[in-house]
Amino acid sequence: MTQTMDDNALGRLLADVEGGHRLTAEEGVSLLTATGPAVLAVAAAADRVRAARAGEAVTFVRNQNLNVTNLCVNRCGFCGFSRREGDPDAFMLSLDDVREAARLALSRGVTEICTVSGLAPGFTGETYAAILEACHDGAPGVHLHAGNPQEVAYGAARSGWSTAEQLGLLRKAGLGSLCGTAAEILVDSVRRRICPGKIRTAEWARIIVEAHGMGIPSTATIMYGSGESAAERIEHLGVLREIQDETGGFTEFVPLSYIHARTPLYRSGRAPAGATGREDLLMTAVARLFLDNIDHIQASWVKLGAKLATLLLLAGADDLGGTLYEEHITSAAGGSGEGYLDPAEMVRIATDLGRPLAERTTLYARVD
Repeated sequence: MTQTMDDNALGRLLADVEGGHRLTAEEGVSLLTATGPAVLAVAAAADRVRAARAGEAVTFVRNQNLNVTNLCVNRCGFCGFSRREGDPDAFMLSLDDVREAARLALSRGVTEICTVSGLAPGFTGETYAAILEACHDGAPGVHLHAGNPQEVAYGAARSGWSTAEQLGLLRKAGLGSLCGTAAEILVDSVRRRICPGKIRTAEWARIIVEAHGMGIPSTATIMYGSGESAAERIEHLGVLREIQDETGGFTEFVPLSYIHARTPLYRSGRAPAGATGREDLLMTAVARLFLDNIDHIQASWVKLGAKLATLLLLAGADDLGGTLYEEHITSAAGGSGEGYLDPAEMVRIATDLGRPLAERTTLYARVD
């Protein structure tokens, strides 16, 4: 099959997928490279699959983002957030600061605190656990969605123990679920170009499988639009689908569009100005069709804005993500969105689509 197909072939393929056919990598590339009216046909099929698999509700989680530091030993080309020690805008929260931030989150009625702590030069495996303990002290009972495979690998290496031991320590400190970030594109040739200091694909996958095997669920993500090909995006989805077949531990898939303006990759001419709107729509739609074993697909209003996120809810997405309250990583890269989405605005979005809004927990249990 070529990367383009006529209307009849497209219609047959989409009907087959709705009937239970598992897309091949070649078929996935064909859908991901659709143009013209075919884009809307793929989106419509994804929306029907969304309705059958996830239902009509648009869901969200009431959560608080917590960035502990912007100090990082890595210099990923797509990141505008990280700083070196001595930079005038570098910051590091103390554990008391973390506890206070968690108390504030608790006062806002959140059910989740999401922390990504980065790879600060002085961090060890114990540091990551201490951050979780501080969050738990400030907001007992709130789900801690934290870390990622890169942080797990870094903490374990700094403390001289295995990643399984690191995960066990984090779970003992209160970890409820692991962030599926640091995935970017799970193709090593791309990783060498955009984030050469990060763990390779096999290590990322191994740590995720290890966490799932220990009863620690995670999200799954992709960061697309930094110059990778459609085939490489599909290869990434294939890695996730294979892991989910093995473990069933992914709670959701979150496509993250590359925010380019203030990143080294873009400023040096090594990456385009992010994904186009067509690519954003198709990334969500094709993910819904390709990832037949992941129930929930998130539309990231942080990356795309509320208006485009609304359209993605008509193209296979069923979830709006979280309230966040604060967001620094996307804005540091040049994103123009706000750091908070009021549930009242989410109601407006869902109502406009003729669908109900439902609050959920991190693990997709409904909140009355």
